[in-house]
Amino acid sequence: MNQDYNNPAFKKLLKKLQEESWQLELLISGFAIFGLFQAITPLGVLSQEARNNDQILVFAIFLVATISCFILLFNLLLHVILRGLWIGALGLRYVSGDIDFEKLNYSPKFTNYLKKKIVSFDRYIASLENYCSIIFAISFLLIFYVLAFTLLIGSIVFVAEYILNNDDLSETFRYAVGIPLILFIVFGMLLSFFDFLTQGWLKKKQWISRLYFPVYWVFSFLTLSFLYRPLVYNFLDNKFGRRISFFLVPMYILILFATSFQYQKSNYIDLGSQSTSTVANKRNYESLITKEDGVFIKSVAIPSKVISEPYLKVFNVFSERTEDYIYAYNKGLEPLEDNRGLKSQMQFSNDFFDFDRRDSLKQEYMKTLNDIHVIKIDTTEYKPDFILSESSTDEFGYETYLDISNLKKGKHIIRLWQKKLKQDDTLYIRRATIPFWYYPNQ
Repeated sequence: MNQDYNNPAFKKLLKKLQEESWQLELLISGFAIFGLFQAITPLGVLSQEARNNDQILVFAIFLVATISCFILLFNLLLHVILRGLWIGALGLRYVSGDIDFEKLNYSPKFTNYLKKKIVSFDRYIASLENYCSIIFAISFLLIFYVLAFTLLIGSIVFVAEYILNNDDLSETFRYAVGIPLILFIVFGMLLSFFDFLTQGWLKKKQWISRLYFPVYWVFSFLTLSFLYRPLVYNFLDNKFGRRISFFLVPMYILILFATSFQYQKSNYIDLGSQSTSTVANKRNYESLITKEDGVFIKSVAIPSKVISEPYLKVFNVFSERTEDYIYAYNKGLEPLEDNRGLKSQMQFSNDFFDFDRRDSLKQEYMKTLNDIHVIKIDTTEYKPDFILSESSTDEFGYETYLDISNLKKGKHIIRLWQKKLKQDDTLYIRRATIPFWYYPNQ
């Protein structure tokens, strides 16, 4: 079929499909809106979970997916509203026909003004049709723009992580290759963005276009623009499409700004993002949080604000920083190759089958894990005995139980630190400060 695009029969088919495309638009919009509403909450929960577990790459993927869902949802809702208005206008035209300004019997000043602004009801229907079609098409084009921006940022991170910060490469090679690549990507991004804002100014100037073409060619692959290039240039050669494109971006910024407003109840106090000796944030109490609401533990959690049992459970969310502190504290545990991050589980090595060695290293790991933690309730220090576990929100970490039978009734403060070796000094990094009340059942 792609070889017959100049065939009159094919052009006739396209024209017929254009005339009936509004039905497909409404059908796709309806299903897409339903699916997006179902997907936004799970994606938000997954992104928050990845962020809380310091899984930066996974967090970025889910964040981009969430942003794309919001953009698509806003555009498609706007499309459905305008398409509904268009259908209503068609129905009204069937009943009432065009606007008869003479029957309105307005003064000549208002009659001439309205005739100039409205012109005719048919023109209004045609404008609505144009708005609907362009908004529907640009909805999916904007997702490609988000993907392109993400890929460019990912390219910078990739070069920085796997070339500039790669200790396996020589320093000369890292700087000789990494820095030029970073500069090329950054300046290429700026040039491409400038060319986009000016609607192809760099492509119009004869000598500049020759310099810009290699950058354009490389970035067409980095941004995957070869997949949606026809859509872009079809918008750019249409004045109406360009106006809609530039109108939607400020609209997104305005919506983002509007959603940033929050009512401030006091000049001095607020809940903040973590608990202190005077603040009890619900993210530090397992009984107050649920994974379904997209709320996760903030570093450390205890069962509830009021403890009635003679023991206290302390759950500590695992993070890669904790493992770095363990390696600094016990150099013998640091592996030759760091396998953290996204890795295939289809790996075979001699270490995998050396169960005795793996078990002994795991025991040494847990011993060091306990050694680098300090727990105090008020002024009394407790020796932790952490074991690997999962929280009620399915977060991976480690937990221990403290004997608090000798505590007095009332308010207490539990504090948890991690030891960090820096050269010959030991630093204490605070993980949490959580208030609770102890009222035993007896």
